[in-house]
Amino acid sequence: MNAPPAGHGDPRVAFESAKLGLWTFLATEVLLFGALFTAYAVFRAKYPEMFRSEHLKLNRVLGTLNTLVLITSSLAVVLGVDAIRRGKARLLEKYYGATILLGAVFLCVKYVEWTGEFRHGLYPGTNIFFSLYFMMTGLHGIHVILGMGVLAYVVVLSRRGRFSSGYHTPVEMAGLYWHFVDLVWIYLLPLLYLIG
Repeated sequence: MNAPPAGHGDPRVAFESAKLGLWTFLATEVLLFGALFTAYAVFRAKYPEMFRSEHLKLNRVLGTLNTLVLITSSLAVVLGVDAIRRGKARLLEKYYGATILLGAVFLCVKYVEWTGEFRHGLYPGTNIFFSLYFMMTGLHGIHVILGMGVLAYVVVLSRRGRFSSGYHTPVEMAGLYWHFVDLVWIYLLPLLYLIG
C-alpha cells in the first residue's frame, strides 16, 4: 500500500497538520508537568534539609535502570520510524513491539521500587517530598501506559497494511509522543534521585 488511506489527502499536509496537533497537545502536557516541577522547586527551597535527606531513601539503582530502559526504548522507536520510512512494515512492528515490551519492563521496575518504599513506610502522605515523588512518578507512569496503548494501536494498523514509505504519519506521531514521555523521565531522574 503506497498511498495514504482515503480522506488523508496530501500526505505532507496530513503530516504537518498532525504534527501541529500533537505539538499543541504536548504543550499542554508541558504545562502540567511544569506545574509539578515548579511545586517541587518551591517546596525544595522551603524545606532544603528535608529534601536532601529524603531523596537518599530512593533506590538510585532502580531509577538508573529505568532510565536505561527508556533510553533503549527511544532508540527502538527511532529504528521503527526509520524502518517504515524505508517501507519495512514488519520491521516497524518488531521495533514498536520491543518498545512496548520495554515500557512494560519500566512499569515492573517501578512497581518493585514502589513496593519497597511502601515496605519501609514511605507513602504519599509521609511528607511533601514523597507526595511530590509519588505524584510525579505516578503521573509519568500513566503516560507510559498511554504511550504503550498508542504504540500497540499503531502496530495493529501496520499489521492491517495501513502504513508504507509514502504514508506513516501516525507512526511518527506515536514516536514523538513516546520521546516526550522519555524526556520527562530524564528530568525526573536527577530532580528526585540525584540532587542532594
